[in-house]
Amino acid sequence: MAAETFTETSCTVAIVGGGTSGLALAAELMRLKVGRVVVLEREPNSGGIPRHCGHYPFGVYEYKRLMKGPDYARKNTDVAADLGAVIRTGTTVTALRPGGTLELTTPGGREVLHADRVVLCTGVRESSRAQRFINGDRPYGVISTGALQSLAYLEHIRPFTRPVIFGSELVSFSAIQTCAHLGIKPAALVEEEDHVRVRALLTPYLIAKRVPLFTGIRQPTIIGSDQVEAFEFSDKNGRYRRIETDGIIISGRFRPEAALLKASHLAVDRGTGGPVVDQSGRCSDPAYFATGNILRPAETSAFCWQEGVDTAARVANDLETSPSYAPNVISVTHDDPAIRFVVPQRIATPLPPHGMTNFYLGLTKEVRGVLEARAGGKTVWEKPIKSQPIRRLQFPLSEIVKPDVADDITFTLRKSK
Repeated sequence: MAAETFTETSCTVAIVGGGTSGLALAAELMRLKVGRVVVLEREPNSGGIPRHCGHYPFGVYEYKRLMKGPDYARKNTDVAADLGAVIRTGTTVTALRPGGTLELTTPGGREVLHADRVVLCTGVRESSRAQRFINGDRPYGVISTGALQSLAYLEHIRPFTRPVIFGSELVSFSAIQTCAHLGIKPAALVEEEDHVRVRALLTPYLIAKRVPLFTGIRQPTIIGSDQVEAFEFSDKNGRYRRIETDGIIISGRFRPEAALLKASHLAVDRGTGGPVVDQSGRCSDPAYFATGNILRPAETSAFCWQEGVDTAARVANDLETSPSYAPNVISVTHDDPAIRFVVPQRIATPLPPHGMTNFYLGLTKEVRGVLEARAGGKTVWEKPIKSQPIRRLQFPLSEIVKPDVADDITFTLRKSK
């Protein structure tokens, strides 16, 4: 049997993922004139998640215009393409090799792409039913918010008429908007935690839409043979509840889209599920960077767009840095189970230009206490915090990483008395 042949190509920067952060990164790299920039997108069209979101608001921060998701996705694509970035859709990256070499499957066959730098921008996905530990039957009509939006805005299909929304993050409210687009009124919104995961100011939206809310639920169970028939659970008072419904929308609890990463040589952070990076977004292999929601789930499109722009300057600076540059690396960890993750997980010193200006922390539960950063057995920084797990926590990196701090940094929590 003849050995399989690969076409070999090259570029300056390869971007894996043509969503918001990847396209913003590509456009800015072209403005910085770094060389040939190639965006690799496995879907038939670039644009990412906003392409499926046929509602407002997008684009206000980036383009000073109020846009729907598909218009915003097209704008990001057009800007990058008009500046000269090569956007290759229908192209799947199948392997990440050391040193910036990628294996691809393309409409024209197998390919090996050699890049001076690779930036991972694969984004996030919602947790599945199995990952949310939902019991019961396996009928038709159980989908994610992303799948609902694809059916609604791309295929114009109405999959059910009275769904239950499982989850209470911002994307869950997006699901309500998508249901309204289809002429559907959700039967209820249910949440396992004692409070909704969005800010409380959004709760009146449920009242306005007349969507019942149940928090603190236990033992969620789906009932149905062919189609979903009901959703059963115990409420916060321990009472059995049954809601007649023909669909379940499993929303939120985002996880990085990291299957490709986990099969690679790159170090993966257990807390985020994404790559271990320093403040420039550089991975454990210095030819690889990462930006956007693969770093930590999950931020808004505007946040990811700006992060893509910022990362372009970091990659451009790295391309101009001497190959002999070998920074000292400080490890950043956490030792309290209430802390889910910290980003970045490494700090390169001396501090390079254009690096992240903040540490980002995620929580596993509601926290009230004092967050401490410790190095060399001493507390080098502390701050009182009171936060829900879904909230973005960010703290100035410059307040924690001092010129005289050469020891690894550990974040810990001191509970309020």
